[in-house]
Amino acid sequence: MQFNRIIGHQALKEQLVSTVKENRVSHAQLFLGPEGSGSLALALAYAQFINCEDKQATDSCGKCSSCIKYEKLIHPDLHFSYPFFAKKADETATTYMEEWRKAFLDNPYLSLNHWRGQLEADNKQANINIAEAHDIIKKLSLKAFEAEYKVLIMWLPEYLDTQGNALLKLIEEPPAKTLFLLVAENQDKILNTIISRTQLVKVNKLSHEELATYLVQEKHLSSDRANEIAFIADGNIQEAIDQLAEESNTHFDLLIRWFRFIVTDSGLNIIQLCEEELSKLGRENQKIFIIYCINVLRQIVLVQNGASNMLFLKGQELEFVQKFSEITSLEQLTEAIDLLEKTHYSVERNANPKILFLDLSLQLVLLFKYKSSLKETQYI
Repeated sequence: MQFNRIIGHQALKEQLVSTVKENRVSHAQLFLGPEGSGSLALALAYAQFINCEDKQATDSCGKCSSCIKYEKLIHPDLHFSYPFFAKKADETATTYMEEWRKAFLDNPYLSLNHWRGQLEADNKQANINIAEAHDIIKKLSLKAFEAEYKVLIMWLPEYLDTQGNALLKLIEEPPAKTLFLLVAENQDKILNTIISRTQLVKVNKLSHEELATYLVQEKHLSSDRANEIAFIADGNIQEAIDQLAEESNTHFDLLIRWFRFIVTDSGLNIIQLCEEELSKLGRENQKIFIIYCINVLRQIVLVQNGASNMLFLKGQELEFVQKFSEITSLEQLTEAIDLLEKTHYSVERNANPKILFLDLSLQLVLLFKYKSSLKETQYI
């Protein structure tokens, strides 16, 4: 993986390259970024650059023996650790290495849900078990075969739990020329004893423009469609890829009808919409629709706070946002976003969609119809 194949993050790429050129490579680093930001791809590109035999000014050469093996994830001095769904207590990440290579090479921006889909996870919980921790210690105690550095890339150390304490001494005092690159999404779930032993590399989510440009250039979407997907995905490439896979159409019409029934307290129409449309979207499309609604409400918040220059919507969507901002309060919008986020959480956990969306709709009726003085508009 070369830096030039990763979307965005130009300043961070330059920073990582400079640490190598100036011989300031910390032996333990924590790449912290939200899902779909490209933090895992950045960590691999960084490791490839460090071990490249013919480093270029801003990137690895991509042609030397080390780079070729890195590109295929088969370099003997490159090791991966990641959550998996163990069927036996003595299983390690190596057991699923072939599946891991395929999943990453197909999609270097993968999420845990995407990774789960590559395995027979059943109802098992993702975990990095104690057997994996011991296997890491064993692998890194060996001398490097070819490269200057031995590298361990651990994806989602949040899943280490207390067994991560077995790695503390190794992380703090590793063998010479050993590099730990931890790639995480949630700092609060990582053991503090591990965080204190690593150097933080902050990876921001992708901008709307970066993601939309990627969808136009790499996925050959129209500018309008790319902007719509980028708006819903909110910087998450995996989310954008999932939307493309679902081949979903615009959600604007559904949102408008739903909100109209809510604000006018049209009970029968709400029940019919929940039973015949929202509940039948399928779980992934339900999640996408909820995220779309959340993002639209957030755009309304921007308008109310005088930040219209940050809006991404156009046409009817923009008109709706501007008019809805005039007849709602910040408190209402904040509460509505909170309700939608809770519903999204429940959808992920397979709650009954008919009950879920009907309950959400009734709560929104109370919020927008009876806790406000909303006026009739051409949209509501």
